Amino acid sequence: MGLVRGIGLRIVLCLAALNLVACATMGDPPPTLYKRLGGREGIALVVGDFVTNMTGDSRVNARFKDMKGPDVEKLKSNLADQICDATGGPCSYLGRDMKTAHKGMQITDAEWNATVENLVKALDKNKVDPKDKSELLGMLGPMKADIVGQ
Repeated sequence: MGLVRGIGLRIVLCLAALNLVACATMGDPPPTLYKRLGGREGIALVVGDFVTNMTGDSRVNARFKDMKGPDVEKLKSNLADQICDATGGPCSYLGRDMKTAHKGMQITDAEWNATVENLVKALDKNKVDPKDKSELLGMLGPMKADIVGQ
């Protein structure tokens, strides 16, 4: 019995040691993209600069020329909620899906490209880390199929 008890004790000690090592190496999870973008405030700054870029860009600004102040603010709010939601933040995007929102607009590939360029400029202006910028663009990129040509 002493041999069995000795082996059992060794197994228990090994499992305890492995558990301690696993706990020590786990640590806190890495921050979400939402946090890395600066939370609500950081996202709001990027969105504000993005909308400014869009309204100042002759390639796409005709789409925004008839928008009144409250409509622009609603657009900013929806965009910020959408990014917040997609990046792991505490927001819920309650706007329309992209296909419905862009139905009948006939957005072209050139307009899509201009939009992406304007977002990149806003991200760069706000000094978003290149890895985080790439991750965000990768999340938003699949929306193209529901936006272009609808």
